[in-house]
Amino acid sequence: MQKPIGITSKLLFQLPILISVLGVFYEKNSGTGSDTPPLSASFFQQSLPPVSGFNSFSDTTLLPSSFGFGRPATQAEIDKLDIDVRPDGKGLPTGSGISSRGKLIFDAKCVACHGAGGIGGPNGSLVTTTADAKEKRPEKTIGNYWPYATTVFDYIRRAMPFNAPGSLTNEEVYHLTAYLLNANKLIDEKTVIDAKSLPKVVMPAQKLFIPDDRKGGPEVK
Repeated sequence: MQKPIGITSKLLFQLPILISVLGVFYEKNSGTGSDTPPLSASFFQQSLPPVSGFNSFSDTTLLPSSFGFGRPATQAEIDKLDIDVRPDGKGLPTGSGISSRGKLIFDAKCVACHGAGGIGGPNGSLVTTTADAKEKRPEKTIGNYWPYATTVFDYIRRAMPFNAPGSLTNEEVYHLTAYLLNANKLIDEKTVIDAKSLPKVVMPAQKLFIPDDRKGGPEVK
């Protein structure tokens, strides 16, 4: 009895390329009037035995049903990464912050990248200044470009500080958010920022952003 031909995953991924090359080779080398059709995907589909763990042949890249790596994530691991905050405040944690305490944290952990008071620095300004307002194309900052105040909290919590993202506590993030909003003259120095008050802060640039509700093509939501 003949030993069945083994088909590796590497071969299966290379088959679409091989079929294309053979088709081009046939068209360039076949004479006119030949009745022999070029090799097609259907030829391989009918000739090759089914392979366990792989989807059926199609015009798209063949993908295995499972790569066999890793393990299912635990709920605790999912919760640690599922920290996005919506514009309406959904996802904001408990806690609160005030500008004066946020300034102390900013001076210790943020000045090196964003400059004193959030102005300048190698990684750009975060605060709009009077000079910026007079520029024809002012530098984009939290005060003149960001559409939602909740994004400030969300971004700081997941990505800052640059050298240790995710290291800040929720309280520290609230304090920093309050400080940056106050520095941009969007809230009073004594305003307490928390899950209820933060979504109510109206950003100047919010009216400049509109939902993409176009129809008749790919819709990205």
